Amino acid sequence: MVRFVWEFVARADKVQAFEETYANSGPWVELFRRNGGYEGAVLLHDTENARRYLTIDRWHSAASQREMRKRFAKEYAELDRSSDSLTESERRVGVFEE
Repeated sequence: MVRFVWEFVARADKVQAFEETYANSGPWVELFRRNGGYEGAVLLHDTENARRYLTIDRWHSAASQREMRKRFAKEYAELDRSSDSLTESERRVGVFEE
């Protein structure tokens, strides 16, 4: 099992839209579910900074995540572009194996 961890700071006026976009029922998860090897995601909300979040995307392997990005490159790029307006910052924390 591999975890892809990202850190985000949502724009003050876009917190609700950010949460809807990155929630388990949101468009990112819908896209990931279209590819085999996706095992789910967690959206964590910082208790000390109301606009800071971590996402943890669980994949069977790094290869399955790469396959999704290749297979759905256009959809991924469009969703990434539209999600940019929701955040002040985005940082890939890393890829972690269990």
